[in-house]
Formats: sequence, structure tokens, C-alpha cells
Amino acid sequence: MIRFIAAIDSKRGIADEHGIPWHGKIPTDVRYYHQKIKGFTTIMGYGMYTELSKPLVNPTNYVASQRGTTLRDGFILVEDAVTFLRNATADVWVLGGAVLFASTFDLADELYITQLTANFNCTKFFPSFESDFTLIRRGEDLSENGVTFRFEVWKRKVPRN
Repeated sequence: MIRFIAAIDSKRGIADEHGIPWHGKIPTDVRYYHQKIKGFTTIMGYGMYTELSKPLVNPTNYVASQRGTTLRDGFILVEDAVTFLRNATADVWVLGGAVLFASTFDLADELYITQLTANFNCTKFFPSFESDFTLIRRGEDLSENGVTFRFEVWKRKVPRN
């Protein structure tokens, strides 16, 4: 099963040129994120990799990049994310960013979305998904540090082959 996990604002924004605008403001989302991916294989884009000071604890941390660079300890290079996901024999969580989400979107089975109710004027976006996925779980609205959000789970309407 290929699962995407992302926090998105009201315009599907996930980041701007400085990173995630709501970073550090919703610790409940951070706990949710880590609880979901714990013990699983993850794949992230190179931009996300560069923002991390160390590997995420407990998943296997793959980094999609065609750069051919050497990564820090605890990260494993994947030069073709599509092939990697198509050949996955275990569950994989796709962590983003925008380019990785867009390039592998057709492979997603489920989306774990933290839906923020505000527009954060992002410049990087999550793909449009409502026409291909059905909302199967919607949590109650929560608020932390002035940010209102809810957890949602979406399942692909037509299973991928």
C-alpha cells in the first residue's frame, strides 16, 4: 500500500520558499505524523531531506533524487521514485515535497491529510485529489496556536493496477 501523508492549507499549499509556514505551531500534527510512519518505509524528496538534521526515527528513510549525491548516514538514495514505489513489496509512506507528490501521485492508494482551514500563501502545492479519492475518515476540528486543522483519510476510488 502506498500512502501519502501531508499537511495542506485551504488552497492545498504545503510550503513556501522558506519551508512549512505553520512549522512548530501544531505539535498534535507532528505526533500524528510520527505515529503513522513509525516502523514503515518512507520516501522523501531531496528538498525535504536537506531540511532534516537527522533521519526520522524508526522508519527506513529513502530519498528520491536524481542528483547521484552521497547522502548522510541513515538515508538511502533512490534515483527513480516511480520504479521504487511500483516495486515496493511492503507499505511505503510518501512524505513529500511537492515534486515527489506530483511525480508519484498516480501510485497513491491512500492519503493522510492534515487539512488546515487557513490559507498560508504557499508556493508549493499538493496535487488535486478530490476527484480520484473518497473521504473515508474525517476527524473533528482541532486548534493549536491559532491554527485550526483536522485529520482526514482519503482512499483511491478506483484501485490502481
